[in-house]
Amino acid sequence: MNTTVLITGASSGIGKETTKLLLQKGYIVYAAARRLERMKDLESLGARLLEIDLTKDASMVNGIHTIMVESGQLDILINNAGYGSYGALEDVPLSEAKYQFEVNLFGLARLCQLAIPYMRKQQSECIVNISSIGGEAGEPHGAWYHATKFAVEGLSDSIRMELKQFGIKVIVIQPGAIKTEWNAIAREHLLKVSGNTAYKKLAHKHAKFLKAADEGKFASEPIVIAKTIAKAIDAKNPKTRYAVGGGAKFAKFMRSILTDKAHDNMMLRFINNQK
Repeated sequence: MNTTVLITGASSGIGKETTKLLLQKGYIVYAAARRLERMKDLESLGARLLEIDLTKDASMVNGIHTIMVESGQLDILINNAGYGSYGALEDVPLSEAKYQFEVNLFGLARLCQLAIPYMRKQQSECIVNISSIGGEAGEPHGAWYHATKFAVEGLSDSIRMELKQFGIKVIVIQPGAIKTEWNAIAREHLLKVSGNTAYKKLAHKHAKFLKAADEGKFASEPIVIAKTIAKAIDAKNPKTRYAVGGGAKFAKFMRSILTDKAHDNMMLRFINNQK
């Protein structure tokens, strides 16, 4: 197999597990992240490492250029990098909100811009955007994170129609609760930003709710998402969306049947039940 894949956010969690799985399946994998030292284990398995910072345009331009020089093709782009910056809207500085969008949305979009001209000429296979089940429903203290994921969903829907004429498929993966460092980072941000403000009571309960989801049997291992990505890119006619991992299908179903107010009440009840 000579299929060449670029995956961002490969230094941990979903990105790392996906890189390992695709290498096992014979793909040529370019693993990208800001911290090369955290991907040395992937390099020993055969991954080709790229230092890419989604907030720096030159970094992304150089990354795509390197792939084309070395491999001459880019068949699959997996936009996985992202993080959750939590805190009440009133408390989060706009500078942090803008950075959240730079990483989760604009970096993803820019990589698509850079990769599509090559993929279009090659009639390449697909673009996979890792969104979240949080791209379909919000939660308190997650306004900026969920806004980025709602945006990823809308962007993906739009480019899916644009790129169909060139044979490029666009697939969205919507993870639920996954055991990665994402949860701990989100909790840390939440308590740092809103743990001592007017929102502190709900913020501390929310942090406990997130921690319980991360440490119990509810959350899934990253390999679950990796296997779904592999399944999707192998499929001749993949779904446009895959909701997978801890609580993803339940959350998607409840959002589809509940009114906005009923959904709000359900989320707040879950959080307020934390002792």
